[in-house]
Amino acid sequence: NSEDAKVAAAVKRALPQIARAIDLIAAALKKRGRLIYVGTGTSGRIAALDAAECPPTFHTDPRMVQFIIAGGHKALAAAVEANEDSRQLGQRAIAERKPGKNDVVVGIAASGGTPFTVSAVAYARRHGAQTIAVTCNRNSPLQKAAGFAIITEVGPEVIAGSSRMKAGTAQKMVLNMLSSGAMTRLGYVYSNLMINVLPKNTKLRERAIGILQHLTGTDRAMAQKNLKSADNDLPVALVMVQSGASRPEASRFLKTAGGHVRKAIALAAKGKHKK
Repeated sequence: NSEDAKVAAAVKRALPQIARAIDLIAAALKKRGRLIYVGTGTSGRIAALDAAECPPTFHTDPRMVQFIIAGGHKALAAAVEANEDSRQLGQRAIAERKPGKNDVVVGIAASGGTPFTVSAVAYARRHGAQTIAVTCNRNSPLQKAAGFAIITEVGPEVIAGSSRMKAGTAQKMVLNMLSSGAMTRLGYVYSNLMINVLPKNTKLRERAIGILQHLTGTDRAMAQKNLKSADNDLPVALVMVQSGASRPEASRFLKTAGGHVRKAIALAAKGKHKK
């Protein structure tokens, strides 16, 4: 536990680079680009976890945040360690995604030396993508291959060489910040609330109702009614309640604002004022 406590401090020291990465990612996603994580082993699994959580948390297209793991999807449940050493497989995997100038490719490797990840990042950079290294070692091949690096120097693991421990925890913290920070910039978070959540089950329906109650000051029954009026689309419901817009109008304002809820509310209020 005392060793784990060092992880947050290591991540804190990397905050300037993390902030720079968030700016880069948000700008790319605004241009309809993609965020593509690349990793092997634990790094790849953590990448998969972050990518998989974006659609349910922020209602994003699954293609917006993607992951590549050495060994493919079967490596999520079982180690496919030999693939980590193949530069050719790394290059081939990223080439299939056709990275370009509007994309950001983030290579994740505790050591910073994994050939699969290094070659994927190098390929993406050659083809115009913005590239970021997430590693625990300075002056690594991955850092040199990428445009810039986020380095979390967590120190030796309690079980020597087991990078699923402190290094993995640091990676999870960094990726949380990258995706959450970028989505917040895009307006997919309102205050600190999951405004874009899709109410597909009981838990999420309750969350959507609670968010609408909290933000509009209405009781539960009214929040349910407003959500139903918006066809269970929480952003549309919020724009409708806050501005008095109809459902089609609220949808149009959200589209004009690129899905940014706060901007859509401002547009709706401005439109109402003009009337």
